Amino acid sequence: MQVADDAKAILKRLGVPDAVFAKEGLAARSPIDGSIIGYLRADTPEEAKTKIARAAAAFKQWRLVPAPRRGEFVRLLGEELRAAKADLGRLVTLEAGKIVSEGLGEVQEMIDICDYGVGLSRQLFGLTIATERPSHRMMETWHPLGVCGVISAFNFPVAVWSWNAALAFVCGDPVVWKPSEKTMLTALAVQALVKRAAETFGGVPDGLHEVLIGGRDLGEILVDDHRVPVVSATGSTAMGRQVGPKLAARFARAILELGGNNAAIVAPSADLDLALRGIAFAAMGTAGQRCTTLRRLFVHDSVYDTLVPRLRKVYGSVKIGDPRENGVLVGPLIDKAAFDGMQRALDEARAAGAAITGGTRQSVGGADAYYVAPALVEMKAHEGPVKRETFAPILYVMRYSKFEDAIVMQNDVGAGLSSSLFTLDMREAETFVSVAGSDCGIANVNIGPSGAEIGGAFGGEKETGGGREAGSDAWKAYMRRATNTINYGTTLPLAQGVSFDIAE
Repeated sequence: MQVADDAKAILKRLGVPDAVFAKEGLAARSPIDGSIIGYLRADTPEEAKTKIARAAAAFKQWRLVPAPRRGEFVRLLGEELRAAKADLGRLVTLEAGKIVSEGLGEVQEMIDICDYGVGLSRQLFGLTIATERPSHRMMETWHPLGVCGVISAFNFPVAVWSWNAALAFVCGDPVVWKPSEKTMLTALAVQALVKRAAETFGGVPDGLHEVLIGGRDLGEILVDDHRVPVVSATGSTAMGRQVGPKLAARFARAILELGGNNAAIVAPSADLDLALRGIAFAAMGTAGQRCTTLRRLFVHDSVYDTLVPRLRKVYGSVKIGDPRENGVLVGPLIDKAAFDGMQRALDEARAAGAAITGGTRQSVGGADAYYVAPALVEMKAHEGPVKRETFAPILYVMRYSKFEDAIVMQNDVGAGLSSSLFTLDMREAETFVSVAGSDCGIANVNIGPSGAEIGGAFGGEKETGGGREAGSDAWKAYMRRATNTINYGTTLPLAQGVSFDIAE
């Protein structure tokens, strides 16, 4: 079946009407063959503002719904996702180019965060705090914050939305979603599933979930609107440098998930069989287009000549091709711009004297598709293109002698998203996850830097933006905290021993 026919059939089954397609407008393409699936009409600025207004009105109603009832809505959404897993996963493959298991895995991640949200809906608790004043009680309570804006990227077209939306819904916040222009169809499919869950739930206010179809201008409208007190934005560090100050200027909250120039260290004691598998998935999975993709590898001198030749062999034999086919592990880059960026980085590495395995374009998918062999780049030093994130399957490999030096090199980049260490040495492992070790938001031992679970808070430090999504206490970003003091006595003692007696 042709990509366009397959995608349109899936959309129809998921409840997206044919009327979403137009004769002209924004092109929805597939990286599998570069073909146009269809055209979508972009929302006008006025329409975008109207959708935000609907969401703001919905907030006044949704915030009054008890949190466990809001959790029931998220449970129903999870059920819709379970029923649609095969179709939605396939659509992710068609529109983002992920291999079948990764497309399905992304939908499973959505299901998992819905399950998490259901439990969370009964655990939005604050503290009871000791007070120095007799006959008083001091406590904190958490209240819904308001409309949550979500700006998502193409590489995880639906999972990152779900990390935010499932928690926002439970916390009492409507969601306005601006998906990437490169993955608009998956967003419309999710919107249809949200609508189904709302119909089953009953009484969901109009505007609880809105989708903005369009370009950068609509994202700017979302970021600038005072009715949106929290915005989650996933993208490049350059994008974050523009979004962050705008949100700060109006005192809105920013949940920024930006660049990640992630590294792994292979120590002398490492289980090399385990390390080989972890490195291969982290570096080549999703064609190197994960924010947690492994991009830098530091290998100890004592194991370099054992591990790196094995890596070269894996890189030379990995199956590249149509992500719908069995056995394919590396699908296409999202577009020509990604391919061009990869080639520029490889040219710079070559000029610095690097030895490169792979990196060439493959004859798959036709002239408008960009399949490339993952590149293993053996660098002489930690410099040049190594210190910049290139969103493509390039793994820079370098030697190290001292563990302390490897940590310094790992941390010597702007981004601070994810990191990993392969070792059987307890002291190295504990040092790596200590304050003297990795400076990233994610620091793993004996697994690669990618493939995070939703139970932990996801996000990074430095130029990655500092935002946290999904598990742990990330839910607090979607709520506001109030500290309450209640006097149930007959006197009015003041804190800190202050005396303020008045005469009548």
